[in-house]
Amino acid sequence: MPNLSSDLQPIINKRLNNLSASKIRAFDQKVSGIPNIIKLTIGEPDLATPEHVKEAAIRDINADDSHYAPQAGKPQLLKAISRYLDRSLNVHYDPDSEICVTVGATGALNDVFMTLLNPGDKIIVPTPVWALYFQLIKMTGATPIQVDTKKDGFILTPKHLRHVLNGRGKGAKAIILTDPSNPTGRVYPAETLKELAKIIKEYKIYSITDEIYAELVYGGAEHHSLSQYIPDHNILISGLSKAYAMTGWRLGYIAGPKQIMQSIRKINAFLVTSVTDNVQMAAVEALNNGQNDPKEAREIYEKRLKFMQTGLEKLGFEMATPHGAFYIFAKIPEKYGTDDEQFAFELAQKAKVGLTPGRYFGKGGEGYVRISYASSTAQLEESLKRISNFVNEL
Repeated sequence: MPNLSSDLQPIINKRLNNLSASKIRAFDQKVSGIPNIIKLTIGEPDLATPEHVKEAAIRDINADDSHYAPQAGKPQLLKAISRYLDRSLNVHYDPDSEICVTVGATGALNDVFMTLLNPGDKIIVPTPVWALYFQLIKMTGATPIQVDTKKDGFILTPKHLRHVLNGRGKGAKAIILTDPSNPTGRVYPAETLKELAKIIKEYKIYSITDEIYAELVYGGAEHHSLSQYIPDHNILISGLSKAYAMTGWRLGYIAGPKQIMQSIRKINAFLVTSVTDNVQMAAVEALNNGQNDPKEAREIYEKRLKFMQTGLEKLGFEMATPHGAFYIFAKIPEKYGTDDEQFAFELAQKAKVGLTPGRYFGKGGEGYVRISYASSTAQLEESLKRISNFVNEL
């Protein structure tokens, strides 16, 4: 096996030296070797991709659809995305110029950050948040300005945003919001988004909304988007991974004003050429004929949320009420102070339940753990018993 020449080893993109591998994945791997462990660490739906969606992909393969797709996406899929956004948000995007199909929402984030951000730029990132944002932003040479939202129930308030834009975030080019939130499950009310939209417009910055969990909202809450209020400023990112249990299919998309989408489409073409043909046709089937699929998933997840939330609260765990995604962000027992890593590791070792330390999601996450209820009901019932025994022994 060859070793890299010692003369070449220092020759690398220096920005990579400032990046860290995913701590979420590292912790998941660390506890995976514990016998009989139940892992509630990763946001991976246990549900299967709907049959009609799988059959659409198989039909496309059998039809020998195996050539390069259009770089921004197949026309059928671009139209399906446009119709979906029209009916779900009442916002129209031209399929020919304002939408781009990507390799998952992660690919979409890369496209947008690479298009917008230059070295030295600032982008505001309310936290706790999915930590990959930080690394993708740093890869461009830009700086993520973390804004701790813990004191406001994990919702960025308009007052807080204005304060940041006048202070350490002064001159920021953009802000990114995840709604519904990973890791907190919080959903932004329409009135809050309207007020945030006014400030974003006033300060003449981009907004980027990661709406991958848009279909998974519960408890009477409703999903809204900044695209409904400032479509001229907002770049919307979403995909089919969560609502349609298609994480491994890697299908995401971006929608935004034509002028910026020209550049985003260009970047996407440079990075991936095009998205896999049969995956795109499966997505067409999901969006055109699978409108009930997310509803069925929602009903399952909502029952699991109620079960886990009720059980955890009886054990003394505190949380800002989650209304979306499939996560609970719970405050750890007082004995551990804010050492969520120690708590999570001891819970994994002694109770054989894997939860993700909250500090991995940025400022405001210390002292919390993220619990994914995207696992089977049987696993959740057993995990709650184990957590209960562990906490009662403290």
